[in-house]
Amino acid sequence: MQTVTVQRSPFDHLADGTPVEAFTMELPGVARVRVSAYAGAVLSIHVPDRDGRMGDVVLGFDTLDEYLADESFQGALIGRSGNRIARGRFTLDGHEHQLLINNAPNHLHGGPRGFHKRLWAAETVETSEGAGVRLRLTSDDGDQGYPGTVDVTVTYLLTSEGALRVEYDAVTDTPTPVNLTQHTYWNLTADPRREILGHRLRLNADAITPVDETLIPTGELAAVEGTPFDFRDEQPIGARADADDEQLRYAGGYDHNFALRGAGTLALAARVHEPESGRVLEVHTTQPGIQFYSGNFLDGTTVGKGGIAYAHRTGLCLEPQAYPDAPNHPHFSSTILRPGERYSSLILYRFGAE
Repeated sequence: MQTVTVQRSPFDHLADGTPVEAFTMELPGVARVRVSAYAGAVLSIHVPDRDGRMGDVVLGFDTLDEYLADESFQGALIGRSGNRIARGRFTLDGHEHQLLINNAPNHLHGGPRGFHKRLWAAETVETSEGAGVRLRLTSDDGDQGYPGTVDVTVTYLLTSEGALRVEYDAVTDTPTPVNLTQHTYWNLTADPRREILGHRLRLNADAITPVDETLIPTGELAAVEGTPFDFRDEQPIGARADADDEQLRYAGGYDHNFALRGAGTLALAARVHEPESGRVLEVHTTQPGIQFYSGNFLDGTTVGKGGIAYAHRTGLCLEPQAYPDAPNHPHFSSTILRPGERYSSLILYRFGAE
C-alpha cells in the first residue's frame, strides 16, 4: 500500500527577504497537492482523468509575485469572515464596528489584507489518515476593523485514499465574527483556456439566500425549484447561467450562497463532473452553506500559469461557509465566536473519474 509523502521546498521570498515555502503532498498516481505558506493558497492539484492521465485542475500562478499582486483570491484561505458584510458594518453586543471596504460598498473576504494576504507559519504533519501541512496565523485586535485577537489553525491533509481534508480551528479573546472558507478555482478539464460551462453540477440545496444589486443577502430564503438555481439534479453549469433572471443579472451569473441540507455534520454539498475527461470532484462540508461562483469576474486581465489569461468563466469556486452577512441577519446561523468557544469546521474534497 502506498503512503502519502509531504515535501517542503522554497517558493520565493517576500520583499523584506522573508522566505516563503511550499508543501507538496503526494499519493503517486492518485493525487498531488501543492500548497503555499503565503495565503495558505492551493497552488496546484494534479489528479487523473478516466484514462489515468494526470492534470492540474485548479487555476493559479507560477510565481509568488503573482500571488502577492492577485486580487481574485486564487486558491487562498479566506478569513476572518468569508464573503460579504454589508457596508462593512455590524453591531455586536451593543457596539458598532466598521470594517475596511474592499468591494465597494461592502467588505469582502476579510478585507484588503485578509488571510489571503498573510504569510502563515507552517509545519508538516503526519497522522494515521495521511500527511500534509499545518498552518497557523494570529489575527490581532483591530485587524481590518475586527474586534479581538483570533488564533487560527488550518490543516491540509492528503489522505491515504487520495482525498484532501481542510480542517479549520480558531479561538478568540473577544467576541468577533469568524467565517473561514477556501477559494480554489476549479477547472476539471485541466486546461484553463477552456470554459467551465460544460461541467455538470449537483448541489444538495433546496434554497438560496437571494441578494441585492450589491450581492448582499436580502435576508430571505428562496426555493430553487423552478429557477436557474435548481441543481438538485446534475445540470450543465452553462445551461441556464445567462437566463433572464434578476439574481443572475445582479451577479453576472452564479455568485450565490446555497443553503445546504445536513448542516453541522460532514455531508456531501456539491458534486462536479466534467464529461470529456471524466473527472469528478465532490465537496463535503460541515458548514450550512456553499457559495457557488461561476467565474463571472474573470475577464482575461488575470494572467496565470504558463502565461494563460484567465478568461470569463474558465474557473468555478465552491466555497463552504456560513451564510454571508450573517452578523446583520439574526435569523441566520451565527458566525460570532466568543471567548471560551472553539470554531471548528471541515471541508473534504474527494476526486474520481468515470
